[in-house]
Amino acid sequence: MEIYTQRLEAVTKDCSFDIIELNFDTRQKSRFRANLKNGVDIGADLPRTGILRSGSYIATENGNILKIEAKAEKLMKVSAQHEFDLLKAAYHLGNRHVPLMLTPTALYFEPDHVLAEMVVGLGLEVTLVEHTFEPESGAYAQHQHDHRLSPIKSLHHVHQ
Repeated sequence: MEIYTQRLEAVTKDCSFDIIELNFDTRQKSRFRANLKNGVDIGADLPRTGILRSGSYIATENGNILKIEAKAEKLMKVSAQHEFDLLKAAYHLGNRHVPLMLTPTALYFEPDHVLAEMVVGLGLEVTLVEHTFEPESGAYAQHQHDHRLSPIKSLHHVHQ
């Protein structure tokens, strides 16, 4: 069994790699076992630096590379007639610290009948679907953005 121990920021266009689909629960872990589509058993013992997002790469010490893809899983899909209702549902779910995937037309969260009933009580529609799950990472998580101009500096310049 090959053990993947490194997270890669990027790979070159000409490198070769296998692809593995993992559900959100597995992608949150730094240690796990999984099977490639061809049946090969692999293990991961990664640094604890966050969730493996769809499109992430991991590698073995020998240089074998694996691309991570989000696997479709059972989720609750929230949809609404009006955008503001969807915003209200996102607020209430976020207030309960629920991992939540946001899209322009729907919200997705892991199945939970109590939360589904709450959202239905707000007047929205909730359905059980198969979908990939890439929840928001949170306001304080590491995001890739331009560090040359911080939001505070930009506000400072606006008010001068």
